[in-house]
Amino acid sequence: MYERQSQVKKGRGAVSNNDSRFEREARVLVDDGWDNGTELPEAVRTVIAADTARSIISRNESPDVPFSQSVNPFRGCEHGCVYCFSRPTHAYLGLSPGLDFETKLFVKRGAAELLAKQLRAKNYVCEPLALGANTDPYQPIERMEKITRAVLEVCRDFNQPVGIITKSALVTRDIDILAPMAKDGIARVAISITTLDRDLARRMEPRASTPGKRLEAVRTLAAAGIPVSVLASPMIPALNDHELEGILEAAHEAGAKGASYIILRLPLEIGPLFAEWLQEHYPDRASRVLSLIKQMRDGAIYQSGFGTRMKGTGPYADLLRQRFQLTVRRLGLNNRSWEMDCSRFRTPPSQGDQLRLF
Repeated sequence: MYERQSQVKKGRGAVSNNDSRFEREARVLVDDGWDNGTELPEAVRTVIAADTARSIISRNESPDVPFSQSVNPFRGCEHGCVYCFSRPTHAYLGLSPGLDFETKLFVKRGAAELLAKQLRAKNYVCEPLALGANTDPYQPIERMEKITRAVLEVCRDFNQPVGIITKSALVTRDIDILAPMAKDGIARVAISITTLDRDLARRMEPRASTPGKRLEAVRTLAAAGIPVSVLASPMIPALNDHELEGILEAAHEAGAKGASYIILRLPLEIGPLFAEWLQEHYPDRASRVLSLIKQMRDGAIYQSGFGTRMKGTGPYADLLRQRFQLTVRRLGLNNRSWEMDCSRFRTPPSQGDQLRLF
């Protein structure tokens, strides 16, 4: 007999790289025991490619989110959060929602120009724009690419209201753009804090900012006059849900004015990926976590229906909802509105335009 070797890759969230739901054939990794468990898990290099998108604004009609349009500068996310609901989108590219999602990234280097073009369209109606609705706009490659910053510069020039969702402290780099916009009521930021446990965060979201750095980002943004809310998401039963009050209290102390939470969602390939991750990192509680998730989904691992997919159903979900509501009421974390001043929107003159005297 031989001891099973861990397949965890250094600095990565997903344990495997299984084929997507669209592939006809499946690759299966088998440990035949020849290495005797002596080889260390190899690192997986990040590969970056250009995304030649012809439009940049995505629209949705979901009643579960407070915005109807968003911009995503990247496909895939190097943060590697094992629970990320966006992982299945990599299947549309013929790639795995597993390791491929966090190692094979696509950057939209023309995002700012595309956004300016769409904002200038005669039929464009100004509404708040979300940055980070799908993948994180401040993931590590943004330090080099600066695509998110370029998009924010366009929003500033057009007075286009923008809300940012991120779990990266890199957002503070752009305070020089965000603070003046926030003063005009056209910018706000939501920081996702899943746990205050650094070890859990390292395993669950390996390349995101540490919990401490995220709290410091909340403090820095709030001090600059930028409205900040905290997303205590996702809440995972028997893993991090006991931290709900602690996360909200820490964010409030740092200056957050609003809060929200979401129950763990496991659509499509994420279910097996998350179960595999649990078995690898927390085998002692894996079955209990999955059982409680099913109790909040009427016996299923996931339900996609509007209205319940974010918060779940049943006694356990109800208890979590009550805890959240009581804590928010106690701390005054009620300012989570996505409403911003769209009346300031204007189309700036293009280079070469004739200026008017009156």
